[in-house]
Amino acid sequence: MNKDNAIGFGIGLLTGAIIGGVVALLYAPKTGKETRQLIKDKSTDVMDTLKEKTDGVIDTVKDAASEANRKGHAAVHAIKS
Repeated sequence: MNKDNAIGFGIGLLTGAIIGGVVALLYAPKTGKETRQLIKDKSTDVMDTLKEKTDGVIDTVKDAASEANRKGHAAVHAIKS
């Protein structure tokens, strides 16, 4: 599985989990106050997880850009020599 497919699968998995969680919350036999608190707690958990995943993707992109930059400079230096 290549990197693009893995990222797409991860996004699909996260989206499915969020949708499933919302549907489960809406059909759960709880009071409105309990449900609102549960939604608040779950949304905080999801946002934390999303931030962690986003930070990981950003780090990966930065590393890839840095590596491409290094290789580009090496190629230019090799051409000039």
